[in-house]
Amino acid sequence: MEASAPGARRGWRRAPVAGSPLFRAAVVLLLSAFVARASPSVGYLIRLPRGFRLTQDAVKIVGSSNFPVKVYVMLHQKSPHVLCVTPRLRNSEMIDPSFQWHGPRGKIISENSTAQVTSTGSLIFQNFEESMSGVYTCFLEYKPTVEEIVKNLQLKYVIYAYREPHYYYQFTARYHAAPCNSIYNISFEKKLLQILSKLVLDLSCEVSLLKSECHRVKMQRAGLQNELFFTFSVSSLDTEKGPKPCADHNCESSKRLSKAKNLIERFFNQQVEVLGRRAEPLPEIYYIEGTLQMVWINRCFPGYGMNTLKHPKCPECCVICSPGSYNPRDGTHCLQCNSSLAFGAKACL
Repeated sequence: MEASAPGARRGWRRAPVAGSPLFRAAVVLLLSAFVARASPSVGYLIRLPRGFRLTQDAVKIVGSSNFPVKVYVMLHQKSPHVLCVTPRLRNSEMIDPSFQWHGPRGKIISENSTAQVTSTGSLIFQNFEESMSGVYTCFLEYKPTVEEIVKNLQLKYVIYAYREPHYYYQFTARYHAAPCNSIYNISFEKKLLQILSKLVLDLSCEVSLLKSECHRVKMQRAGLQNELFFTFSVSSLDTEKGPKPCADHNCESSKRLSKAKNLIERFFNQQVEVLGRRAEPLPEIYYIEGTLQMVWINRCFPGYGMNTLKHPKCPECCVICSPGSYNPRDGTHCLQCNSSLAFGAKACL
């Protein structure tokens, strides 16, 4: 005879046999009750943006005569002003300055629709694309004073496209189950996924089953019992270029995901509460208290990666792996690069 789940109340009668009408009704009614009890007005955690840490100096970026300066521009957004001066020249007078910019595609003219060179020599991108990433050089000519000869200066910038990571929650949970070869475990799995999906539907989030396995588990000082091991993810439905679910700032994907996380945690907590108040026998399949685990995962899209050593000023950005490697014919870059062990890949050099 199989052991009861940990924490089961003494005196509860044996569960109805899996497959019986009583069993099917108990499972469906039990899970359906949680949907009715789960309130959509659950609070959520406020998360700061996970992208570039914008500072006042980042709005206008100056160059260096000693080394190339790294610049990070969010994909499809306007860039900061990239100045053709050093920190010292920024606060000095320059007589008759002349600025000329060159990028991966050659000389940049002020009439360009995507890149603009201002009268003071600043480079600005209006709608930054992946193919614009690369090395940019500004050639500056000026006189410190009217009497002195013309001086020349060459400033280099490496401009990287970056995008927000694709982040999601990954959950694992365990259920006391029917025998592992029983078709009722599969039916229960489908019903559970339907309910979880319904919980987060209004938040423009989706639930995806990553793994479902049934195992026989030997309990301490008890016999064997069957358990279902579920692993599923909760992610935002909207895409970078797709339509947004709403214009309000409260609809940002991180905030909607936080609401979805709270709803799912409350759903599993309510299963424990309802089972604890039951006078009837336990159903054959039920949630095992305390087994819900959650991790927050950041994952970059192919061609992008996080590398705090290479990009310390943009540590949580998904930065393009190799500027200038963009292939306009197929829209690809190098493979996904990331220094994090969670991704198991090396950062591009």
